[in-house]
Amino acid sequence: MIETIRKGDLNYPKAFYEHSYMPEVIYAIGNSKFLNFPCMSVVGSRKCTAYGLKVAEEIGRVLAENDIVLVSGMARGIDSAAHEGALKAGGKTIAVMGTGIDKCYPASNSHLYNEIKKQGLVISEYPAGFPGQKYTFPMRNRLISALSMATIVVEAPVRSGALITAENALNQGKEVYAVPGNINSFFSFGTNSLIREGAKPLICIEDIITDFGFKLKEKNTMNVQLSKNERKIYELIKCSGEMTIDELAKACNMKDGLLVGVLTILEIKGLISNAMGKFFVEKK
Repeated sequence: MIETIRKGDLNYPKAFYEHSYMPEVIYAIGNSKFLNFPCMSVVGSRKCTAYGLKVAEEIGRVLAENDIVLVSGMARGIDSAAHEGALKAGGKTIAVMGTGIDKCYPASNSHLYNEIKKQGLVISEYPAGFPGQKYTFPMRNRLISALSMATIVVEAPVRSGALITAENALNQGKEVYAVPGNINSFFSFGTNSLIREGAKPLICIEDIITDFGFKLKEKNTMNVQLSKNERKIYELIKCSGEMTIDELAKACNMKDGLLVGVLTILEIKGLISNAMGKFFVEKK
């Protein structure tokens, strides 16, 4: 059932009153109370790396586990991974559409669209039946950032809609975080540029929880999903207490690039920390 929410209504986002050029009416399917819950947005490019997808899903999971609503645009790639992370953790998520509320775009995301309608919230400033236009997708980005205390950009090339969302967030006086990436990667040019220009580098996902004064919920590491390589490295560090990257490379016979990637993921998941740049130790 489509809900029509007008300016002045109880569930109209209070955050929208703080900014110009917000819609007089929004259309919603799902739990519209989420519009006034603590929210953070995760955005990034449609074309992205496996690493980017994994990080986006982890951010969605951590936000969900700490009762923060994940906001994104349900595009392919980073957006979808973030939504899925929140849903898998049983959390709350809002998809802001650039089409009419009843139009799933992209069509390949129909399963995700239906899951968000059931467990979260889908909103649009465009009425049912509106097909969406080229300009409506960048336009909806201002709503994503306005709803959110902070916007996190996971991966983005220099020309990306995710950077429009980041710019909107800055103009709205919101915090912008960017996930550092490979300096030679096309998919990280935008995020690394954001960091150079003053965005906060997101090194550990938990930082975004504590930065806003939320108490981080205790985590049962047994419930954290790990790949075979992640579990192998984690157990090595856990058993040793601390290891250098050279010691890890010898112990696991893993290529440097893969090892660094695994260590980064474990840091993002909050399971290990980098002590003085030399040792990776289990977080207490």
